[in-house]
Amino acid sequence: MIRFLLSLVSHLVMSALALLIANWILPQVTLHVGGFIVAVLVFALAQAILTPFVVNIARKYASALLGGIGLISTLLALWVATLFPGGIEISGLGWVLAPLIVWIVTALGGWILMGLVFKRYLEDRGRKRAA
Repeated sequence: MIRFLLSLVSHLVMSALALLIANWILPQVTLHVGGFIVAVLVFALAQAILTPFVVNIARKYASALLGGIGLISTLLALWVATLFPGGIEISGLGWVLAPLIVWIVTALGGWILMGLVFKRYLEDRGRKRAA
């Protein structure tokens, strides 16, 4: 249960950071302060739901796309997040670059956060339980 909660927190933090970085780097990506939390929650939820779906579709019909599943699900999750007004807006070249930036930040950040920070926490917790 703790691992699930840490994974959830990690995913939400990395999603928020990724959207902020995309907004900072790309003029075609606009995050609205009032809808930031909604945009992060919708993006994170959409990505969590869409990734397994995209994997199954690609496995059945387009196995060559399996390597790009993360990018495809990120693009779809960003699109879903833009459907909620007042959160995030993407235009023009942002539709090409934003998924790439968001995917890189969430992948690397999640790996670093879960692999380094939370792993140590879980190991320390396991040692304390054993003692």
